Amino acid sequence: MSSILISLSSFGAAEVRRHGQLWFTRLAAQAGADGVEVRGELLVDGDAELSAIADAAGPLQRVYSSPEGLWTEAGVPDHGALDRGVRAAARLGATRLKMSIGGWTPACAHSMTTLRERLADTGVELLIENDQTAGAGALGALRRFFDTAQALGLPLAMTFDMGNWHWTGECPLQAAAALAPRVAYVHCKGVQRQPQRWVAVPLAESAAPWRTVLRGMPAGLPWAIEYPLAGDDLLAVTRCEIERLRALAGSRE
Repeated sequence: MSSILISLSSFGAAEVRRHGQLWFTRLAAQAGADGVEVRGELLVDGDAELSAIADAAGPLQRVYSSPEGLWTEAGVPDHGALDRGVRAAARLGATRLKMSIGGWTPACAHSMTTLRERLADTGVELLIENDQTAGAGALGALRRFFDTAQALGLPLAMTFDMGNWHWTGECPLQAAAALAPRVAYVHCKGVQRQPQRWVAVPLAESAAPWRTVLRGMPAGLPWAIEYPLAGDDLLAVTRCEIERLRALAGSRE
């Protein structure tokens, strides 16, 4: 059955920075989550915070999410960003590192062999996420990236964020059909349209065909909550959402 993780950004950036990701890791464990995704952009105390989370996480699965891209906007490989992500994942005890392709274009293909070499001995699995930008979140860009990587002997897997396709103006069902074989980790995110923008919402409030998207994913993949978790009894809210996703995942087995 799919493991259910929580991306700690789901608790809200201001609250996470106020309480710290260690506090929310403990809450996620109490609520019955199988793991947590620690967000680099929400770290307050860097390496010390990552070490404290690693010590407290126990059997929880851990994913480290880097806010940096693998290539700069100028199309230059950002080795520093990759190295920072790998080091942070190692300190966290995470087996997976999530990053976007950043400013990659097909003209960057020659630099991808270096990425393969730098990943070879890290012990961390790099997962490529579709973000909310046209360059690193559009279906065409990602298909070109994965096809190029595969041809160069770099069979990278994907974090499929079901909500982010709306920010790039694309259909999540088409993206799921095209990319499902490469997906290793799913971000569960509902969306609603507000004036001038999309916003993330719980799946039950989503205007998107999220059930169909999830049915299109390979069975047994880890799913992460990445939609707002809030309420007077935050533990109860979190537990309820975990149980809801776990039941949905179980119905597909």
